[in-house]
Amino acid sequence: MPASSNPVWFITGCSTGFGRELARLVLERGWRAVVTARDESRVADFAKDFPETALPIALDVTDPKQIAAAVKEAQERFGTIDVLVNNAGYGYQSTVEEGDETEIRTLFDANVFGLFAMTRAVLPVMRAQGNGHIVNITSLAGLAGFPGSGYYAASKHAVEGFSDSLFTECTPLGIRVTCVEPGPFRTDWAGRSLRQTKSRIAAYSDTAAARMKGTSEGSGKQAGDPALAAEAMIAITQSATPPRNIALGERSITLGLQRLKQKISDIEAWKTAGLETDSPSSD
Repeated sequence: MPASSNPVWFITGCSTGFGRELARLVLERGWRAVVTARDESRVADFAKDFPETALPIALDVTDPKQIAAAVKEAQERFGTIDVLVNNAGYGYQSTVEEGDETEIRTLFDANVFGLFAMTRAVLPVMRAQGNGHIVNITSLAGLAGFPGSGYYAASKHAVEGFSDSLFTECTPLGIRVTCVEPGPFRTDWAGRSLRQTKSRIAAYSDTAAARMKGTSEGSGKQAGDPALAAEAMIAITQSATPPRNIALGERSITLGLQRLKQKISDIEAWKTAGLETDSPSSD
């Protein structure tokens, strides 16, 4: 269970989607929350609704100075940070071959390097107090890659690997780490948080191009409910034995398990060949 009965949450990307739903549920419980967005006006309503417990802050996670200032302001207002939710980020779709260099690097600045920097900034706070919980929002794409999502999947796989190492380093310090892997949810991800480089190569018309078109057309019709996802995230932080990973939604669970089982099958099938690459014993 969390060390505090009145935890302080620091949530990035609260202007819409998971971040906004989570911030509201946290504050409705009477807990304290730092709610951030690149445009502070998008989260100003939290201060009006929860004047004593909400701290809206303008934060672009790609700006190290803003990160440092936001963490300092959170400590000055609330004294600590118990839960960090790295939610800020967005999607990018293109074929691997047609990916735009600028778009790819900008994506990684937000989804990967911004998350890394945010985590580094909060770790000293949690380490000093001997407890905390870091929740990294990845994606089904962090478990499996799909046509048209190579670079987005790469960014989420990077966070998954980072989180695995973070877990091993932080568990002895009393800091818990969880990756949350949502499937399709009604967060207006395609409308507000998705960029695309359209495919012009005919060879990809039935794979990546078709999937990119389907993503836009299916926006708002996804099975996942963001409010229920937020409830699940809160439950994780309240658990005495929180998971290292949790997939949210039937699609994420089904396809994530399918991909993981395929990996295990490949490793097992080629185990003999793999073992033969070790140098013979010197005995």
